[in-house]
Amino acid sequence: MIDRVIEMFDIVANDNHGSVWLVLFIGFIFGAIILYSRLDKFEKMAGFMIFEDTLVPRMAMTTVALSSIGFYFLVQNGYATFSIKPIYLTGLIVGAIIFGIGLVILGKCPSAFFVSVSEGRVDAFVGVLGGMTGGAVFTLLYPYIKEFMGPYLGAPQVIDFFSDYSFVIVPVFSAILLLTAYFLPTIEYKDPADFKENK
Repeated sequence: MIDRVIEMFDIVANDNHGSVWLVLFIGFIFGAIILYSRLDKFEKMAGFMIFEDTLVPRMAMTTVALSSIGFYFLVQNGYATFSIKPIYLTGLIVGAIIFGIGLVILGKCPSAFFVSVSEGRVDAFVGVLGGMTGGAVFTLLYPYIKEFMGPYLGAPQVIDFFSDYSFVIVPVFSAILLLTAYFLPTIEYKDPADFKENK
């Protein structure tokens, strides 16, 4: 287990992905954006789940749209590389269900957990411990779990279906997301319990 963690840091440091310090710096910037936009708050995710808050989908679509353009530019110019993960149908479905259950129970995406921990949130700390434990168990048992992950469906990409027009797929996809995020109504969820406490 420890060897695999060391190998992960070695890959980041030695395989032209940038230094570990650069990765950490980008992570801190990402965390600051989450903190500033309040995406680490339970009411934001809860409001999204009950369709009474649109901050999460608007931020997600904007982030994916802008990062897609930037990442595509880096890859095309040789500044970045990526590897498409294979699709194992059963594993994908089971993993999505487990992820969804954890998201609903804790009210946060994994990326927001560490931001909430920095604010002293005990529930987020429990989520971080649970996530790290689950990740460690999955890593240790992966050779056995892989046998039950279902049919292998390859590693398809959207541009594979538009090979002759691959150069326009990313900007068109990004434009659709940005326009959707822009025209999506701004709705902010207000927890009724907050009003009762303030009275």
